[in-house]
Amino acid sequence: MHHVTHVPLAGAFGGGGLFGIGYAMGVLDGLRDQGIDLSTAPMIGTSAGSWAASATALGVGFDQLAVIETRGTSDAHLVFYNADGSTSAACGNATRCIARHLMDETGRKQLTLTTDRGALLAEDRGAGVTAVNMGQPQLLWHEVPLLHDMDTLALPIEGAPTATGMGNPHCTFFVDDVAAVDLARRGAEIEHHPLYPQRTNVQFAQVIAPDHLRMRVWERGVGVTLASGSSSCATAVAAARRGLTSRQVRIDLDGGTLNIDWRADGVWMIGTTMHVADGTFTDEFLRSIA
Repeated sequence: MHHVTHVPLAGAFGGGGLFGIGYAMGVLDGLRDQGIDLSTAPMIGTSAGSWAASATALGVGFDQLAVIETRGTSDAHLVFYNADGSTSAACGNATRCIARHLMDETGRKQLTLTTDRGALLAEDRGAGVTAVNMGQPQLLWHEVPLLHDMDTLALPIEGAPTATGMGNPHCTFFVDDVAAVDLARRGAEIEHHPLYPQRTNVQFAQVIAPDHLRMRVWERGVGVTLASGSSSCATAVAAARRGLTSRQVRIDLDGGTLNIDWRADGVWMIGTTMHVADGTFTDEFLRSIA
């Protein structure tokens, strides 16, 4: 039996799906129901994480691979693999794109999705716009996590960035001109900074107005990426904490625009998506990993 593989470009473009625009994401749907466990399957002699990395090198590229599972009482449980094969507890754009995919498939207007971050509420806002409550930001050093006790608002790193957790660690720099930042060099340096024992996503943000930011992202386990939902949430929180913006902010990324609303019930990420392509696994391939 064939299994559908959704390949979205999720992105800020509002997202965008092969789902999303500006952010490549592969989605595997239905494998768990067929008895295939990506966490243990040999995947042509490799682990699922290694396969995620290999798929990108072989041309089936993505920033994140998202696996949709049936677990507990939620509408779906999501597992995320980075392009380098490592895992992540959170992926904002992937969550938004999968929510849109499932709402389109079921006709539902609200969904509850679970990740290793916890339960996340997704809503259809109409006109193709999907909103996801990404939960409360993690503002204490051990929640991010950082190496030891310190003020997360201004880290002892050149540029005094802000540390924020959104289920994954973030390091946000506020600069005068994001276009002038050598993102590949600085991102790689900061991702592996010793203050972040689990590595970190790295954001460089420029304040355009009290409700408007321009941001570029280096994603942990991926590299330079055109958009990141959790990074947008973390940057919005950091900007509000530092008094640079309000708690409602538009964020323009290289791949498009997201709107972030830090409310009492959590950080809402709002944007569109685009479904770009579907694919199927052959029976021969499925037999090889069974």
